[in-house]
Amino acid sequence: MNRRAFGMGALAMLSLSACASASPRFLSYSGPEVTSLVVNKGARKLYLMHHDQVLKEYKVDLGFSPNGTKGARGDGRTPEGTYVIDRRNPRSQFHLSIGISYPNAQDIAAARAAGVDPGGDIFIHGQPNKRKDRKRARKTDDWTAGCIAVKNEEIEEIYAMVKDGTTITLRP
Repeated sequence: MNRRAFGMGALAMLSLSACASASPRFLSYSGPEVTSLVVNKGARKLYLMHHDQVLKEYKVDLGFSPNGTKGARGDGRTPEGTYVIDRRNPRSQFHLSIGISYPNAQDIAAARAAGVDPGGDIFIHGQPNKRKDRKRARKTDDWTAGCIAVKNEEIEEIYAMVKDGTTITLRP
């Protein structure tokens, strides 16, 4: 094999390993069960709970219009109420995401009464994958469209610790 072919092959392998390091890490967790999540919107905190004990606490960014509960698609608000973690997306446009079961029956009824679409696709997620979106997110707190955002390393922990079906309560 000539040197040029060897060098090109080595370069290709290094670039592939660099791509792999940018993908999400799937951690494992074997500690106490996370029995619920609590978001205190006013304090900008997410708590992972084992019954009445706080296992982990995270600073969060919320929807770009953080006061009040979500009422309609596009209002930029993070919902308030009790929901469950109902899905996960390892191929999210953000660095991992776990879904929240918004809207629930009460949210749908309130939106119907107001003549609006309640919206949906509320997640806890990491930072945007696209560089231009990351710059926007760094410039301000409360930059999401209604989701709960944490740092990438933190969503990796949360993704490992929280199971689908876990209750999440979002408080003002």
